[in-house]
Amino acid sequence: MKVYINPGHDRKYDSGAVNPNSGLRECDVAAGIGAKVMKYLVAAGCDCRLLQSDNLYYDSDYDDRSVAVCADANDWGADVFVSIHCNACNGNARGTEVECYDSDSNGGTLAKAIQNQLVTSLPVIDRGVKEMPGLIVLKHTDMPAVLVETAFIDNDADAALLENKADEFARAIARGVTDYECSL
Repeated sequence: MKVYINPGHDRKYDSGAVNPNSGLRECDVAAGIGAKVMKYLVAAGCDCRLLQSDNLYYDSDYDDRSVAVCADANDWGADVFVSIHCNACNGNARGTEVECYDSDSNGGTLAKAIQNQLVTSLPVIDRGVKEMPGLIVLKHTDMPAVLVETAFIDNDADAALLENKADEFARAIARGVTDYECSL
């Protein structure tokens, strides 16, 4: 199985959400978890490609971002696409959710498999699988795609999980991908 891993945002141009108390940045959390997901999936026999960039679908204004994430995944012929993020809201919200284009599609099946692994492996609040067809990485990919909102980075309790349980998040995401593969 060919798995395209997209840690959210960009360390140079777009950090994503930031915890107001600790300064923990979404781009750094996503990059760390994404690298670990890749390690586990390669160990499981998957072929993986990882790209973190603010150029999702030819939408970057920076000349050094010539590769568009969605087009790269499509051109590579990925079997699944996994984008990794941290949620943010008001500092009080908590939990994990996985977003997909259509919950009744293969992308929905992949989302459910990853969400199941996350909520059974970590002490997180289950926010479920959500349909988000307007998200660039879900509507411009040719393969089943998900966006994993690991936890709320602006909530100190969830941020502590992101800092201390990154390996557990990565293992759960990787197991969700392999669970999906076995279900085909």
